[in-house]
Amino acid sequence: MRQLERQLAKICRKTSVRLAEDPDCRTSVTEKNLEEFLGARKFRPEDEKHDDAVGLVNGLAWTSVGGELLTVETAVLDGSGKVELTGSLGDVMKESARAAVSYVRSRADKLHIDKDFYKNKDIHIHVPEGAVPKDGPSAGITMTTCLVSALSGIPVSGTTAMTGEVTLRGRVLPIGGLKEKSMAAYKAGMKKVIIPGGNVPDLEKIDEAVRAGLTFLPVKTVDEVLDIALVRSPDETEAADHA
Repeated sequence: MRQLERQLAKICRKTSVRLAEDPDCRTSVTEKNLEEFLGARKFRPEDEKHDDAVGLVNGLAWTSVGGELLTVETAVLDGSGKVELTGSLGDVMKESARAAVSYVRSRADKLHIDKDFYKNKDIHIHVPEGAVPKDGPSAGITMTTCLVSALSGIPVSGTTAMTGEVTLRGRVLPIGGLKEKSMAAYKAGMKKVIIPGGNVPDLEKIDEAVRAGLTFLPVKTVDEVLDIALVRSPDETEAADHA
């Protein structure tokens, strides 16, 4: 609110200067002329175009100033099984990434992924805006989905966001800050939000406009997450390869 007050004061000062120069002038502040009063825009609005993509998933994060859309990217390269984690990640988030790799290894056959990927592929998981520290377990299902997408070549829905902790056995555990995360998804133009089943009671705390603008999909397992987030199932891809 202090920043808002400063911006309003800046507008008032510039308006006062105009009135001093021409007492008869009338000034209106609109979206079109706002930059005349406050200068060039400092923050770029979120890109509203969210295409389906391989190895790119929209996660959600809680911060002290509200929720944020947290994009996770994964690249799979020929190599010897190294896992690279970048983006100023904290210890808990790094553990989530390792848990995601272990879970995918345990489900490789069902997901129609090369079961030896951990031997002959290097995996690089990156969370952009590397100057901003990130931590917490709620990106677990985001990292798991991103890894499955990158290894299988199946795109992830660009208008779906998700949050939830993941276990080695693929259970999805509740998280905090759902209200703030939901607002971030709404502002970013998401259509669906995957949440842990244990967070369903928290939906009552979410603003009505946000609830009306988003479809919340509670899940209990990673398999349910993949069924929603991937544009097609790994079974369909496998069948197409053998056709």
